[in-house]
Amino acid sequence: MAEAPLAEIRSLPSWLLGRAADRGRALVAAALAEQGLKMWHHVVLSAVRDLAPVAQADLGRGVGLDPKDLVGVLNDLQAAGLVLREPDPRDRRKNAVSLTAEGGRLLTRCERAAREANDTLLEPLSPSERERFVELLVRVSGTRG
Repeated sequence: MAEAPLAEIRSLPSWLLGRAADRGRALVAAALAEQGLKMWHHVVLSAVRDLAPVAQADLGRGVGLDPKDLVGVLNDLQAAGLVLREPDPRDRRKNAVSLTAEGGRLLTRCERAAREANDTLLEPLSPSERERFVELLVRVSGTRG
């Protein structure tokens, strides 16, 4: 029987992590789309909730989004009534971004949808395997979780 193509590459942890990440992103993106949001919209809404009121420039740096891309995301979120951009009380030359009540409600629904998508991703693992897997991912990724 012939070996599967790219057997050496497919055995690399980096390749496997990439495939798992692609699958996870697709599951979460589909779950968020059902709520009417895209991935970056969700990231920005979450950061606004955690940091508000936050200067627009600080928000962009915090989520790692180019300023011109952030403006587009914020325009979408503001048009949908999910965030407010107002002059920053600490520096009136800057905009401060905060979440609206509707933005908070949508974020709660999106967080639930993202968790459910991640549960689907990790479905083949037992609860203890999931916990250990996440611990290992945190170590390998160099993040704090």
